[in-house]
Amino acid sequence: MVGEHLSNEEFFTGLSELFDSNRAKSHGSIFLTQRRLQFSFGSTASTPTKTADNPLWDTRPQDPLPIIVRATNSKSTKKVGGSRKSEKRIKLSTIVQPEALDRFYLRYAELCKAGMSALKKRDRSKRKKDKAKKRKAGDGEKKG
Repeated sequence: MVGEHLSNEEFFTGLSELFDSNRAKSHGSIFLTQRRLQFSFGSTASTPTKTADNPLWDTRPQDPLPIIVRATNSKSTKKVGGSRKSEKRIKLSTIVQPEALDRFYLRYAELCKAGMSALKKRDRSKRKKDKAKKRKAGDGEKKG
């Protein structure tokens, strides 16, 4: 499983390409996830044991654990009856060691901010108009 993960630099390159491709299409989603790796995943750290006096035993390991960061465009199947063409699913993942977390998150935040610059603000004016109509209709029934 370790062989499938990209290096941090390769991950950043792939993520920037993923953001650029979505910006060019002007639609689509990118899902970013991160989580702590399990104790048994290639870690030499001893597994802490649960005790009555330490209810948060698993949140404070003796040695810090690496983090896995994933990104995907969530394209898996062609939309039934849709006019969009099926696209290849892109899945990226990297493992970040505890000593490299600060540098990684600085660059990760810059890349995410740059990738989110193409986001469009949702148009909520129609929803507000619908709510106003419902309120008016409800007020007319109460008065009558």
